[in-house]
Amino acid sequence: MKKADAREYKERLLMLRARLRGDVLAMAESALNKTRAEASGDLSLMPIHMADMGTDNYEQEFTLSLLENEESTLEAVEAALERIEAGVYGDCAECGRIIPKTRLNAIPFTPYCVKCASKLEGNGDH
Repeated sequence: MKKADAREYKERLLMLRARLRGDVLAMAESALNKTRAEASGDLSLMPIHMADMGTDNYEQEFTLSLLENEESTLEAVEAALERIEAGVYGDCAECGRIIPKTRLNAIPFTPYCVKCASKLEGNGDH
C-alpha cells in the first residue's frame, strides 16, 4: 500500500478510535451515574411499575451489549493501526492477498479480504 493511502486510512482510524472512545466513556459514565443515583436513594430514577423495571433491565443489557460491541470494534481499530505501523495494513491476515480499497473504505479496520472473512464467519473461527 502506498504511504499516502496508509496515511489516509490511519487518519480515518484515529478519528474512529476517538469517536469510539468517547462513546464508550459516555455510556459507561451514564450507567455509573444511574447506579450512583440509585445507591444514594434518589428515587426519581427508580421504576414504580414492574414494566418500568423490565424496561430498565432491557436498557441496561442493551447498553452493556453496545459497550461490548464498541470495545470489540475499538480493539479491531487498534490492531489496524498496529498493522499500518508494521507496514502490513491492507494485506489479508488469512491469505496474504491485498484487501480491495472498496472493502477498506467500508470497514477500515478489517484484517480480512471478503473471501476469507466469509470463510471464517461460516466456520465461526473468528
